[in-house]
Parts: sequence; C-alpha cells; structure tokens
Amino acid sequence: MLLDFGDDTSTLLSLLDRCLGDAQVRFDHPGGSRTVGRGDERYAVTVRAPDFFRRLLAEGNLGLAETFMDDGWDMTSGTLEGLLTALARARVDVAVRGNPKALARAAALRLEQLVRGTRANVQAHYDVGDDLYEAFLDPTRGYTCGYQRSPDDTSQQLQENKYDRVCQKLRLAPGERLFDLGCGYGSLLIHAAQRYGITGRGITNSRDHAAFAMKRIRALGLEDRVRVDLGDFRTAEGRYDKVVSCGVLEHLYPREHGDFFGTYQRLLHGRGWGLVHTIGCVTPTNDHDPFIQKYIFPGSTQNPLSVIARRLERAGMAITDVENVGRHYAPTSRAWLAAYRAAQPTLDPKRYDRRFQRMWEYYLALCVAGASASDGAVWQVLFTPDYRRDLPLHRV
Repeated sequence: MLLDFGDDTSTLLSLLDRCLGDAQVRFDHPGGSRTVGRGDERYAVTVRAPDFFRRLLAEGNLGLAETFMDDGWDMTSGTLEGLLTALARARVDVAVRGNPKALARAAALRLEQLVRGTRANVQAHYDVGDDLYEAFLDPTRGYTCGYQRSPDDTSQQLQENKYDRVCQKLRLAPGERLFDLGCGYGSLLIHAAQRYGITGRGITNSRDHAAFAMKRIRALGLEDRVRVDLGDFRTAEGRYDKVVSCGVLEHLYPREHGDFFGTYQRLLHGRGWGLVHTIGCVTPTNDHDPFIQKYIFPGSTQNPLSVIARRLERAGMAITDVENVGRHYAPTSRAWLAAYRAAQPTLDPKRYDRRFQRMWEYYLALCVAGASASDGAVWQVLFTPDYRRDLPLHRV
C-alpha cells in the first residue's frame, strides 16, 4: 500500500526516488508502505510521527533529526549512520532546495510555523558533563579527527596516530617548546612530552578540561614539563619553537580569524613551525547544517582552504604542506558511535533524558555520514614564518 499523507509526502518521496541511485529505503507507517530509490543498499524506516514527511520537506536534516529525537521514527533495517550516509551521498538536501514545488511548499511551511509559533528556533541548553565524553572518547580524551593506519585501529590508536603525525609534521625535537592553542584535555601535549621530549604549555577555555588535563599530567609525572591553563588564544603569551591548534578554528567567527592567526605570528620565533588542524570544506562556501548549529556547535563554521591560506599569508606565514584527512573522520566517528551506544544504558537519565540521548546518537551518526559522503574536509596546514631557510624535501 502507498503512503498517502497529501502533497508533502508525494513531493518528498518522488524526490527521494530520483535521488537515491545506490540505495533503497522503505518507509513503513500504519497507513501504508512505500519504497524509494534503487541499488544494493537497503534500509527500512518505521515512521510514527504524522508530520515526519512534512518536517523533512520543510526543514531537511533538522526536521529529520528532531523527529528522530522525539521518537518519531526508527530504523528497522540497516543502520542510522548508513541511512544518513546514503542521503548525504545522494545530496537530498540539495535536491529539495532545488525543486520549485518543494521550495514553494517549504517556504509556506516555514511561514506557517513562524506565524503559529509552534517551534522556537533556539538552542537546547543541556548540562553536558565529563561523564558523557567519558562514555565515548578514548582514555586520552581525544575529541578531534583521528588518523587510521590500520582497519583494526582502536579509538585510542586513531587518536595517538593523529598526535604522532602532527608531532612529526612539526618536526618536534627534545628540548623544544610547544604551545597548544585550545588544547582540550591536553592529550597532544602529553603525547609530545612523552614521545618527543618537549616542554609545553596549553590553554583551554573549559575549566573541566583544564582540571582533567592537569590531573593526568600530574599522574604521569609530567608537571615539571607540561602545563595547561584556563584561557584562549587571546591570552597566550611567550615565544615557542612550535605552535599547534587542533579543532579550534571551526569554532571561531570570521571576525576572530585575524586575531587567531596573529597569535601564531606573536608566539612563533622566526624559524619555528605552526600547524592548524581544523574541520573545513572543499567548496567555496559552507552551508551550515541547522541541526549542528542549533544543538551541537552553535556558531561553528567549516572554512574552505582559501580562507585559511589568505589569513596565513596576511600573518606572514608561508604554507609548506596541506593535507586533507577528512576521510579519517569516518573511522574516528564510527568508533565514537559504537562506544556511545555501548555506554548509553549507563548514562544518568536525570542528566541526559531520552531526547538528549537520541540527539547525541544522531549527531555521532551524522559525523560518520559527513566524513563519508559530504563536502566536508579536515585540513592540516603546516607553515613557517621563515621560508628562505633550508626546508625538508618530503612530507612525513
């Protein structure tokens, strides 16, 4: 039996049927069933929310996410991350935005929602604690894209591979001074001190992260060589041989970029090396995902390489190497998602209600999809203020 919930359903299902060239999705509802697409991948979705198709047509990924968070649908065959990857690969959002009938209907629905005031476009404020991150991160608490060397790499190995590759690109040597802008839990600094013999300092704007980092540093007996302080790039002081940041730039507004790269200029001595590791995009501009903006990283952006290059040039830095490691985010986020699902029953429901837990699962599944089939990137850009000296001939 065909689903029949009016024009919204027909418009959306017709679009999906045209877009999905290598996957089939069956939508089951008490009122009927409909399969769209073609290909070997097969997914089945049980729909409970009566406004599911309406929300998806009007709001794209945000509507899909929020109906999932509200128990409006579930996977009955295949995985959530697999479905989201198939939709991303088929560029369904682009097709919806480019269809005149869908555009007109989506505009009308958005206006209707605005007039009725049924949904406030505000970020949900949840008290996210360290216990949540402990549920899915590895013991080093690495929370940026890892680096896969073997399909069997664990979550910790993915992160340690990333730390090691960054350290090698910076060509760290014993006795050098390293500064980590936005160091999080201090994992890169600790790795660099243990494996490369550096002394280092990091700053983070999270009290919890700074406290965890210093507790781990003391437990490892590294407090005479490594320190993590509360602050941000504006408060960084001193002169260093190497300066690094992982996962910071994407959280800054464009108006802050000049000060951010100016910090490298201020901290690096004349023959030093700097590295930026950041989520980005391979397109001229980035369309911000409304779900991520509303619930996960408000104000975040994915910068094209041209933005980074222009800022570095203005800061007097010469780029010597660029690598896009974005596809490594897929195994990284798969490991996070598996760990989260395993730990989910242990989360305190008073702190993390069902809606929050489903939101976080959707977010991690979306990370897998984004790394596998979107225009996203993870840039690692290496640079120096002194391009005239002898430079290495090969990348690490």
